[in-house]
Amino acid sequence: MTLEELQEQVDKDLKINETELDLESLKTPQLHNKYLKHYNNFKLLLTRAESDYKILKRVKWEYYTGKASPKIYQEKPFNLKIMKSDIDKYLESDEELIKAKQKIDYLETIVNYLDRTLKTISSRDWQIRNSIEWRKFTSGAI
Repeated sequence: MTLEELQEQVDKDLKINETELDLESLKTPQLHNKYLKHYNNFKLLLTRAESDYKILKRVKWEYYTGKASPKIYQEKPFNLKIMKSDIDKYLESDEELIKAKQKIDYLETIVNYLDRTLKTISSRDWQIRNSIEWRKFTSGAI
């Protein structure tokens, strides 16, 4: 599921039908559970992506420092001798590391979005109750 698909689903799910506030209130626990499952899944994906990034960064560090196995250099030669102070420049500009970091950033965005969505769902009952109280007030029932 992409961020865009998730956003469309949240837009659809969080609309409150003002003519059926009682049913909307009953939907809140189901919505919370649904998005909590999404949150947990994406949080686990984020943790895995962060671990993969750390492993890849070590592999790339070994490659750029000349400490990787000779088999690696046969497959992908690297004939430069770089200074220790320049290794970070090579790591920061490595395409595989950049893609791995972009994946982490994307998953962090999704996790943050889901966290805010869960907070919105938690405040949904308050919004519904406030709407009911306003209707009572405007109709003169209070």
